[in-house]
Amino acid sequence: MPPMLLIDHQSGRFQTVKDMEATIQRNHAVALAKIATLCKIPVITTASVPQGPNGPLIPEIHESAPHARYVAREGQINAWDNPDFVAAVKSTGRKTLIIAGTITSVCMAFPAISAVQDGFKVFAVIDASGTYSKTAQEISLARVVQAGVVPMDTAAVASELQQIWHRPDAQQWAMFLG
Repeated sequence: MPPMLLIDHQSGRFQTVKDMEATIQRNHAVALAKIATLCKIPVITTASVPQGPNGPLIPEIHESAPHARYVAREGQINAWDNPDFVAAVKSTGRKTLIIAGTITSVCMAFPAISAVQDGFKVFAVIDASGTYSKTAQEISLARVVQAGVVPMDTAAVASELQQIWHRPDAQQWAMFLG
């Protein structure tokens, strides 16, 4: 199963999201962490300047995915420009990625496009990524799709990873589809 990359889900970044309610986006990011934990898939997180105005990562992500690996960046806006981040992704040995980032047009789009250019298949979770306006979201979606990124929503990610309802943890999965 593909690793989950949760990029820049920081307290200060949520304040700039205007194309959806920040609580909805935040809940979807946390749901992705929980989904990854249920599936036992790798989670890699990172934050841009967490000691500055962007703020720290929201704690719910690592609380929901205690196995998540945090990779510090040295100021790079595009997480894919950080060699440690790329090394962490490549160390999973998987060529398909699920990516969400607080700002669709930057935190999600930049590394998603870069990963595609490096030969990865990338699924971008749009409802766990938000941006400055509905127009910015539409432009960003067009850009990433043209680059080969496949857009999805959290419920689709859950359904695709869950695969079947006849399983002992089906009740846990039901909470992601509401």
